[in-house]
Amino acid sequence: MAELMEWPCLDEYEKLVIRMNTPRVVVDNAVSTSTTVVKVDSARKHGILLEAVQILTDLNLSIKKAYISSDGRWFMDVFHVTDLNGKKLTDESVISYIEQSLGCIHHVRSNSFNGLTALELTGTDRLGLLSEVFAVLADLECNVVESKMWTHNGRIAALIYVKDCDSGNPIEDSQKINRIEGRLRNVLKGDNDIRSAKTSVSLAVTHTERRLHQMMFADRDYERKPIIRSASESPVVTVQNWLEKGYSVVNVQCKDRTKLLFDVVCTLTDMQYVVFHATINTSGDKAYLEFYIRHTDGTPISSEAERQRVIQCLQAAIERRASEGVRLELSTEDRRGLLADVTRTFRENGLNVTRAEISTTSEIALNVFYVTDAMGNPADPKIIEDVRQKIGLSNLKVKELPLINHREAERDEPTVGVGGAVLISLGSLVRRNLYNLGLIRSYS
Repeated sequence: MAELMEWPCLDEYEKLVIRMNTPRVVVDNAVSTSTTVVKVDSARKHGILLEAVQILTDLNLSIKKAYISSDGRWFMDVFHVTDLNGKKLTDESVISYIEQSLGCIHHVRSNSFNGLTALELTGTDRLGLLSEVFAVLADLECNVVESKMWTHNGRIAALIYVKDCDSGNPIEDSQKINRIEGRLRNVLKGDNDIRSAKTSVSLAVTHTERRLHQMMFADRDYERKPIIRSASESPVVTVQNWLEKGYSVVNVQCKDRTKLLFDVVCTLTDMQYVVFHATINTSGDKAYLEFYIRHTDGTPISSEAERQRVIQCLQAAIERRASEGVRLELSTEDRRGLLADVTRTFRENGLNVTRAEISTTSEIALNVFYVTDAMGNPADPKIIEDVRQKIGLSNLKVKELPLINHREAERDEPTVGVGGAVLISLGSLVRRNLYNLGLIRSYS
């Protein structure tokens, strides 16, 4: 009976299909000279593509190519992956983890942090906001164990996992939770964000980065104009309907980076679209993604307003993780008030945190901050050095952005068209994907 409860929305036949067709996973290092090929073949259900991509991206793998095809009740994927150095996967423990995780992809998995309380914050971004948040938590004796924070279009979303400083237990006392929510809400409101600042507390949460996307989507960051124009190139997204086949075709062209496919597929999935076919390709530092999608009820995009919304939401999803600013890495012994002290130093020196990743391992704080000046411009190197002197030169280091290695693109795949024209027919795409999935000998 417990197994049945894992698929509450599926009928009995679909449950039987899933049990009879446990995903078949193959990790192959012989097919390609430059990438490790991961093949997944399983029964289809909504969200399965996102789960597969999530497993690969949580390992910080770079997806160089991908072919996705699902027809009827079946789902078939091929991912060409490397590590961040552009190398094939050779660690047997990593390969085994991929096989086991993708092999049980139909089973519901919890991504919650056991023994921690999750704080969700959204509001208007401003200089020093993060230092005020961490100061409040330190004052309320909350120990920050893990956290991720994104900013986009003048908005901030943060997911912070805390425990009680004294007991080390999750915070469950309702009065203390109310105090935490109230004080954080006052910080987020500031002087001009009375209505949109939000805080919430829970003991469980979905996948952290997926939740951040959901929070910013609910905050409608995609509708807001950027306060500071980014120097980076904006993603190009086009959407058009293929009425003859009943699909909407989404094309994306942007700078390649890690977790790009996750960000796009996560947004499509949470907007209740299903990806039936897709091709992902990279060439140099560019990524080209093409998706054939429908609503969960089987219909394509039905209006110009909806088309524009999809474009806006996908552009926002890609931009949220774009790393603006200098990357600073802090590695030091964890202590009470550490984050409040470090981020206060940033604020006092006019540094604005645009993105942050906080983690604690064996009492060692391992934190990453992306910082700019107060106007969103590159920070003055002299100020960065002053901050390092105050925090500790050996503890706070300037790191280059971990750019993924871009090998010369293999030439066996045509570049996906972007800019309003679908360059290949659906039949051609399906045949080509079936060829890449190893199910037919030729797609010509």
